[in-house]
Amino acid sequence: MERLQAASDWLATTSLSTAIANHNWAVPTLQSVHILAIAIVMSSIGMLDLRLAGFLGREQSMRGLTLRFYPWIWGALAVLLATGLLQIMAEPARELLNWVFWTKMGLIIGAALFTAPIPLLLEDCRYRDLPAGKRAIIRVCALISLALWVAVLTCGRWIAYAGGHV
Repeated sequence: MERLQAASDWLATTSLSTAIANHNWAVPTLQSVHILAIAIVMSSIGMLDLRLAGFLGREQSMRGLTLRFYPWIWGALAVLLATGLLQIMAEPARELLNWVFWTKMGLIIGAALFTAPIPLLLEDCRYRDLPAGKRAIIRVCALISLALWVAVLTCGRWIAYAGGHV
């Protein structure tokens, strides 16, 4: 806890942190771009996972749909990383000393590691052409992925309301 407090205190004194904090438009702009990137990630993940689970687009190639959405997911995650780091710089104590922030970071790592290998595991076929056992495994994995990303989203929103420190 002391190290996080020290890191937070140091970050708050950097020129980047004070520059962001001293411009009234900076934090709302960063938050707006962050939210737009969240929308891209969540809509892409939602479409992908619902397709993999067999709930929609069942006639589309699983690999084709995955390859269509992955650039959007990873591109938006890069924007989220950049805007997230700048938001941490703007208000280090709000983020670094908040247990929900660290829960969110752990969930992001888990969700990304769970999502990354999906294209390598898929066959280029329709959902109904897969054996029943493989469909069931893919459905469970897709629903777990969706649940992880929804948990990330929930934690992200909850950071503003969680007052407890790490």
